[in-house]
Amino acid sequence: MNTESDLTKSAQLRKHKIIATGLFLLMAAIYVLSAWLLKNHSYTWLGYLKAFSEAAMVGALADWFAVTALFHHPLGIPIPHTNLIENRKKSIGDNLGGFVVSNFLNAATIRPYIRKLNISTLLIQWLGSEKNTGILVTEISRIAKDVIQNADDKAVTGFISNKSKELLQEIKLNEVLASGLDIIMKRGDQARILDYLVNKLRNYVTDNEAMVRERVKKESHFLIPGFVDNMIASKITNGLARYLHEIETNPNHKIRHEVNEQLTQFINDVRTSPKWQQELQEIKDMILSGDKIQQYASSIWKHLQAGIINDLEAQESAIQLYLKKTLLEMVTNLKQDEAMQHKLNAWVRQQAYKYILQNTKKAGELISHTVGNWEGKELSNKLELEVGKDLQFIRINGTLVGGLVGLVIYTITKLIEHL
Repeated sequence: MNTESDLTKSAQLRKHKIIATGLFLLMAAIYVLSAWLLKNHSYTWLGYLKAFSEAAMVGALADWFAVTALFHHPLGIPIPHTNLIENRKKSIGDNLGGFVVSNFLNAATIRPYIRKLNISTLLIQWLGSEKNTGILVTEISRIAKDVIQNADDKAVTGFISNKSKELLQEIKLNEVLASGLDIIMKRGDQARILDYLVNKLRNYVTDNEAMVRERVKKESHFLIPGFVDNMIASKITNGLARYLHEIETNPNHKIRHEVNEQLTQFINDVRTSPKWQQELQEIKDMILSGDKIQQYASSIWKHLQAGIINDLEAQESAIQLYLKKTLLEMVTNLKQDEAMQHKLNAWVRQQAYKYILQNTKKAGELISHTVGNWEGKELSNKLELEVGKDLQFIRINGTLVGGLVGLVIYTITKLIEHL
């Protein structure tokens, strides 16, 4: 399929072929005319014109043959050592690959270009554009979505399950539980929990005085009068409510100290008691055994997968916003950190230099293989399209230079004849 560029080059090639051929035909016409005129006239200048046009035709034909022999058989005749490109494409590919490697991909040639690499500046400039950042975030999101959607569920679930088992096996549950309770103690959360419970209990006692009376009457002796039972129930209710209020309002109440002491002792028991260690180990073994952990892993993956995909498909994606924010922060930090710029540039230069030198042979093989695998006629046509227009100037120059040489030779011959 010809591109617009190929069509333009083809038109230019035809134009210059016509010019070169037209010049040859002009020289042929001049030669015929001058030869015919010399039969009937003895004009001296006609001899010079004839010599010029005769030599010009020879030069034009010689250069036409040379140029044509590169790409085709002249006049379709399979003359030896013609149609060179098609016949020697493999050799051309090998030589071209070797030439590129030897002259362009050697250490001395690439070192100056590698030293000019400034990837940090390019990154800062490219990522500094909001449009480019948006393109990058969109592309990363698309790739992430494809990876998540096409991930092997069984493999991912197995990975989560195995890592969870490894983590749980290394975890000491008694230490985790004790440390968690320690944090509660240090933050004073146990006091707030106690306040909440005492407040709820006091309100419950106050609101249910009638129930207390019923229980007192039920448990009282039948000989004790009802007003006495009511008095006792009221004393119990009020006394308990006041006691609970004292606990609630007095931060130094002995009950609070006792709760703290009991909780401290409990934490110490959980951390050091062999009984607690054994019981918690049994719980951990129960979790690790059977298919429970596999089921948990599968559930975690499904929720994680659905959550990521839903977020990436949302118009205001949290992941995309985070990526964009991270990229902008990275650019800002890189812009302000000259030491990091130097390190990044040095690393990229070193890796590029090393990679190019390690793969020069492969580059030569690629060129050789590519050229060698082209169809011979296609390769010939491609090269003629690229350089054929310029080669037509060889024909034009050959015509003119041949004519001048013939003219000089004719002039020298005439001078010798008159000596």
